[in-house]
Amino acid sequence: MARKAITADEIRQTVKDENVLFLRLMFTDINGIIKNVEVPISQLEKVLNNKITFDGSSIDGFVRIEESDMLLYPDLNTWLLFPWENDHGKIARLICSVHRPDGTPFGGDPRNNLIRVVNEMKEAGFTAFNIGPEPEFFLFKLDENGNPTTKLNDHGSYFDFAPLDMGENCRRDIVLELEKMGFEVEASHHEVAPGQHEIDFKYADALEAADNIQTFKLVVKTIARKHGLYATFMPKPLHGINGSGMHINMSLFHDKGNAFYDPNTDDQLSETAMHFLAGVLRHAYALTAVNNPTVNSYKRLVPGFEAPVYVAWSGKNRSPLIRVPQSRGLSTRLELRSVDPTANPYLAIAAILQAGLDGVKNKLKPEEAVDRNIYRMQDDERKANHIQDLPSTLHNALKALAADDVVKAALGEHLYQSFMDSKNLEWSAYRQQVSEWERQQYLELY
Repeated sequence: MARKAITADEIRQTVKDENVLFLRLMFTDINGIIKNVEVPISQLEKVLNNKITFDGSSIDGFVRIEESDMLLYPDLNTWLLFPWENDHGKIARLICSVHRPDGTPFGGDPRNNLIRVVNEMKEAGFTAFNIGPEPEFFLFKLDENGNPTTKLNDHGSYFDFAPLDMGENCRRDIVLELEKMGFEVEASHHEVAPGQHEIDFKYADALEAADNIQTFKLVVKTIARKHGLYATFMPKPLHGINGSGMHINMSLFHDKGNAFYDPNTDDQLSETAMHFLAGVLRHAYALTAVNNPTVNSYKRLVPGFEAPVYVAWSGKNRSPLIRVPQSRGLSTRLELRSVDPTANPYLAIAAILQAGLDGVKNKLKPEEAVDRNIYRMQDDERKANHIQDLPSTLHNALKALAADDVVKAALGEHLYQSFMDSKNLEWSAYRQQVSEWERQQYLELY
């Protein structure tokens, strides 16, 4: 899905032709939450001239109150007309980067940071880092007050269809709305767990892919509401069933094509692919903090529910952290299976790219592929195969991040510190909670 270049004049004409009355200027905070400033169409020229300001001190991870004024610089190529209307007419959106009052890019903006890392990739001789995400989500019923519950609206399983898959109509409408907005949807199906769904859309380069993930989440939640349902990207909303992941398929390109493909090797994987793979594996512990950034993320990363918990790779099975799908040529890619949809896509993609490039730069070599089911290996077998576990808690992942200079550099100084501050607060708040499980286990026993 190549992003079409759009001019300011084209935007002005669309506004006139489609009777657009409001603009949403979207950006993303440190935690991956979509923020927006909505302005009436009378402010269009101000928008196009980068003159819209907002209070950065009110956004998590941005700035202190004494330096709060920030400017929104819209990326005109992200112009999009929402296919649904409200009572006040049509709404369009532009995704923005955040800049300081003097016009310089703000280092605490996750989107600016990804642009920085992509530029470093280009300086290293590569032209694109293509990302194909596979986001999963749950659909739950709303209560009589419109609040989300954990009541499922179906009892379906992997690739089931109606009547078991009661979310089928909602999922179909999501796909139709996405296609109206220019997404090329490649597949949509019920996932393993009841109430769980997956919609896969075509790969795009790093920045566009991150923008697409944020747009996708917004569409899913909006259409689910229209069906009287609540869509959540929480990794593990229910005990005892599979959680939601967001597998990231990735490929690095240069002037000659896919840099991961080499028809002259036994497995048709290039040296670049192997070095990149080794880099991601080496930095897997620190990457986990960015790719699985919530306390709940680690309730998904446990054995027995198909989520990867072991640092290894394979071309033949789905139990390791990284899988190499069988496609070759332009489709040669690596699939990182640990990422979940609470990850800030701008931070996650930047960190993964920097980790892989570190492997390429230093010509790292991965351990041998593990083509057995790692879930069925004993501890001593895993140890003999140099297979280690991913961090088991957010706290452990944050400690790994603090010790990894490459992934820290991928975030930049401002974002790294803001991320650590936010997540340490989250862990501290969680540690102080007393759960129902603890009361059931210990209240009467002791």
